[in-house]
Formats: sequence, structure tokens, C-alpha cells
Amino acid sequence: MSDPTAERLDRALVARGLAPTRERAQMLIRGEAVTVDGQVVTKPSHPVGCDSELAVIGEVLPYVGRGGVKLEEALRRFRVNVSGARCLDIGASTGGFTDCLLQRGAAHVVALDVGHGQLHDSLRKDPRVTSMERVNARHITADQFDAPFDIVVADVSFISLTLVLPPAVSVLKPGGYLIALIKPEFEAGRDAVGERGVVRDPEAIRQARDRVSRCAVEDLGLTKLGIIPSPIITGGNREYLACFRRPKEAPST
Repeated sequence: MSDPTAERLDRALVARGLAPTRERAQMLIRGEAVTVDGQVVTKPSHPVGCDSELAVIGEVLPYVGRGGVKLEEALRRFRVNVSGARCLDIGASTGGFTDCLLQRGAAHVVALDVGHGQLHDSLRKDPRVTSMERVNARHITADQFDAPFDIVVADVSFISLTLVLPPAVSVLKPGGYLIALIKPEFEAGRDAVGERGVVRDPEAIRQARDRVSRCAVEDLGLTKLGIIPSPIITGGNREYLACFRRPKEAPST
């Protein structure tokens, strides 16, 4: 007789806080990183009861960096179609965002970072990727690129997004999407940042999100599609993914 309390393994992982989303749970399961009562199970629909012991025994990332998991959630939630898109990844680092965009079907990604030597070797060798190192995103201009981008993504540290969004929008084509990772510790005032760089005050976190939104909407004329929590908590801070769209140009009359 079947257990009336049984549910799918992927759902159970999310319900018990072992995976941020069902998609992520399925990746872990298929990557042989999940056990049920001590046995590895590779089928997401495997039924588990409320008394079953679940464990994640390994971290199988589908991307070269954890950032890819974050961007994946934003693309899914905001229904951004990446297929065939030309993309700019600001603050590329090892390339988690870049890898995610490519796996989603991007035609080409410019991976831009102020540092150097960080981009994963697999991406550096990929003909669909152009690496731009030692480039400060605050100073990029449209004439540095062949054409405006369909999608711009940004994951920057030690600088406010309000300083990065204006140049980012200048290279975004009308109708294009901008997705930015909001890190409260770099948007809130110094007084709001506590020990180990963690912002705990909910009001300070809200103000940090609002600051980025005002810059994008009021100052730059973007349309806000929404802000969601990141599926991964980094360094004690809850990060947020904001998605905006540049309005299409009004038809000439």
C-alpha cells in the first residue's frame, strides 16, 4: 500500500530547505548528489515519505560559478528568453553568469571585469565569449562594442550599482533586459553595515533595493519587472536579483 504522505523527491528537497528551487533539486538528484535513507537516488519523481532521511552529499554545480544558479532563477522567474541574444556580463569574475547565458542559448557573451585572470578556462576558450579584462564598468561606452546588447547582466562588488547602471544602459538596446544582483552591503550606508559586512536591518535592506530601483526607473527610464531574493545566501547577506527592461523606441511619426 502506498504511503499517503509521500511526495516527489525534488519537492521534498525544497520543502526541507535542502535546495532553493525544484530545478536546482533536480540538478542535484540527477548529479547523484542526493541520498534517501542512505541510498543515492537519481530520479526526481522518486516518492519519499515524511519519515525518509534526505541528504545532499555533494555540490554539483551546473555552471562554472555559483552566480550561474542565481542568474538562472532570475531568467526563469522573469521569463527572459536568452536564445540567440548578444549579452554583456559586467563583473564576470569566473563566469557563472556567462556560463548560464551560454547554456540558455546566448549567441555571444562579452565577459567584462575590472580584474584579470579569473575567467574559467573553458569560457576563455569558447568562441562565443569575448573576455574584456582590466575594464572598469563605470567607464564603458557604446563605441567600445560592435552593437548594443540584447541583455546586460551585472554582479559587482565594492561599488554601488547606481554607478554601474548608467553606462550599462547606454549599451543596452531598446527592448533589452538588464538583470542586476543587488548586494545590500554595497548599497546601504556605512552605519547599516554590521560585523563581517552583514546588513541585518530589514529597513536598510529595503532602502538598498529601493535605491537601485529609483536609479533604474526614475533616472534611467527603465521599466521594473521585479526584484526577487537570490536562491543562494552569500556571506550572511541576502542578495536580490532585479530585472528591468529598456522601453522600445517610440515609432516615428
